[in-house]
Amino acid sequence: MAFLEVKKLNKYYPIGDDKQFHALKDVDLSFEKGELVSIIGESGSGKSTLMNLFGGLDSKFDGEILVEGKNIGSYTEKQMVQYHKEKIGFVFQSFNLVSHLSILDNVTLAMTLSNVDKETRMERAKTILDQLGLKEQYNKKPEQLSGGQKQRVAIARALVNDPDIIIADEPTGALDSETSEQVLDIIQQIAKGGKLVILVTHSERVAERSSRVVTIADGEIIDDKQTGPLKEVETSFSLRSLDEKQINKNLSIFSAIRMALLNMKEKLGRNVLIALGGSIGIMSIVLMLSLGRGVNDYLTETMNENVNPLVIEASMTDATESEKAKKEQEEKEAEKSKISEPVPGLPGENSAGSQNSEVEFAGPPGTGAKLPFEEENSKELEEIKNVKNVTEGFTSFSFTKNAIEFEDESYTYMNFGTVSPDITSSNIIFGELPKNNEVLITEGLATSIKTNPADMIGEEISVKIDTGEDTLESMYTISGIFSPGDSAGPAGIFDSVFMTMETFEALNKESDKNIEANVLYLTSESEEFTKEIKNQVKELGYAGSSADILTDIFSQMLDIFTYILTGVAGISLLVSAIMILTVLYISVVERTQEIGVIKAIGGRRKDIRRIFVSESFLIGLFSGILGVGLAVGLSFVGNIFVERIFDATVLHMTPAFAVAGILVSVLISVLAGLLPASKAAKLDPVEALRRG
Repeated sequence: MAFLEVKKLNKYYPIGDDKQFHALKDVDLSFEKGELVSIIGESGSGKSTLMNLFGGLDSKFDGEILVEGKNIGSYTEKQMVQYHKEKIGFVFQSFNLVSHLSILDNVTLAMTLSNVDKETRMERAKTILDQLGLKEQYNKKPEQLSGGQKQRVAIARALVNDPDIIIADEPTGALDSETSEQVLDIIQQIAKGGKLVILVTHSERVAERSSRVVTIADGEIIDDKQTGPLKEVETSFSLRSLDEKQINKNLSIFSAIRMALLNMKEKLGRNVLIALGGSIGIMSIVLMLSLGRGVNDYLTETMNENVNPLVIEASMTDATESEKAKKEQEEKEAEKSKISEPVPGLPGENSAGSQNSEVEFAGPPGTGAKLPFEEENSKELEEIKNVKNVTEGFTSFSFTKNAIEFEDESYTYMNFGTVSPDITSSNIIFGELPKNNEVLITEGLATSIKTNPADMIGEEISVKIDTGEDTLESMYTISGIFSPGDSAGPAGIFDSVFMTMETFEALNKESDKNIEANVLYLTSESEEFTKEIKNQVKELGYAGSSADILTDIFSQMLDIFTYILTGVAGISLLVSAIMILTVLYISVVERTQEIGVIKAIGGRRKDIRRIFVSESFLIGLFSGILGVGLAVGLSFVGNIFVERIFDATVLHMTPAFAVAGILVSVLISVLAGLLPASKAAKLDPVEALRRG
């Protein structure tokens, strides 16, 4: 049985209008190992078509091509890949060396596709290159070699996987006479080593060096003659055979990434610009997220700094009352809520981070006015473990109705509250805590009246308090000036007035009103229990501190604002994705020859996709890292600038933002690279080599 046998081989090419061109007509041939066969014929005779069919580059034919008795026409894609790796080595007329790879990498390419270990790859490649006289050329690029050297590199690449069949297409077509003879000597030695060597040529001089000449014309074999006896000689190439298990492996992810890196290095300037373009979108998104987090953290810190860690505020709004009733219903508790009808409004806050004021205007959905407490509410909260005591208070928040009058001038303030355990003497910058018929005002409010806030101590003012249903008014003496500094609550942000609960109750009685306490202050036995008490307060259906409520509202608004800005910034990512897609399409066109070579030496479609997806992955990775780096730099500079002006840092970049930015960049880049990668994988190797 012949090693390679062709039976009734026919090949048709469609030429439009349901017509076909009959390229090969009932070809019958057989070949043995050790033969050096020249297939000669004029251009268009069918010799290149025959070569492509022998090499498995074209699998669409009629008839049989038997290699060791197996018909390659029935091979699956996986079997054909192994056929390319194990049985076939190609030597092309135009060399088809990959320009961005070194000579050593070009030769090891076939073994790289088989995931052969690096040590074996290097050993085999160097041995072959040394025997071909290329010992000093390992690290050179193809453009640095002469034509003869390039052809020897192509021969080395064909031999490196130790194939049984070497197919050479016009191996001397681009060489001068002297170099042609040297190459033919090498090819003849390969055939003497026991390999089947098939030369496709139109040169009679090349045919004379063969042991057999097959002449083809118009797709038919018109002559097949022996030109000399076959000689059984040992090859001069003392290469050990590759382990079959190694040959059966496929391109690894790391090898694909390395190949992608080498190509990107070749087009370094272009890839840097692509990465820079993509990084702008990532930088914008990370900065927007950092800004949102920074402002949110600043507000939270402002609301909670200087808060007495032992005091927890509990309140009940229309929203929390509704939730409490719902919870009771779910738990099948029949007790009817005794809380009075809600008053439209929104919780507010007191000073120094305490929770002493509640907003009395209609707020966003889910918020509500402060409701009065019943005795049972106070008892329920007192029963919480580790609560030392519970005290009552009243808070009110209004943009327009809260006001003080001094010397016939009216000054609005937003936040009113009774003095809570949060307000201590340490917060008083002038004067002292209020007693009966005295009030405490914030530094900002005092400064709006007199340049020196200390001058307001002892002055009498008329205080108007909006309770939601009524407005209470009376004269009080200013006992002290309160400076929340960076403290929490509306007092840290808004002008505020405070009085003792006893003074407020006296005003309530004087005005013939029955306005009840709408906030309770729970004092923890120890700071370590504060967090747990807060959680239990919320579990019982009460609202937390006004600072928490306001912080949540501001956070929600900031989140919406941040998401909108991030979405706008994200548009640039779409632009970068289109840019990456376009550049990779261009890369596919530029590397058409490389794709054809990879397929010819055993590359799978999956390997081609993996190489191009790896390239898009690296572009995304570099874009993400660069974008995050730019965001870090701008955050640093921006925070320095803002801190000098506002004494605050508003760009808080977290590791999570950095990681997310890089991951988003990689994801978008990989998605953009899928289409070009798929296009590259589907390229026909014959067409790719022809176009290349």
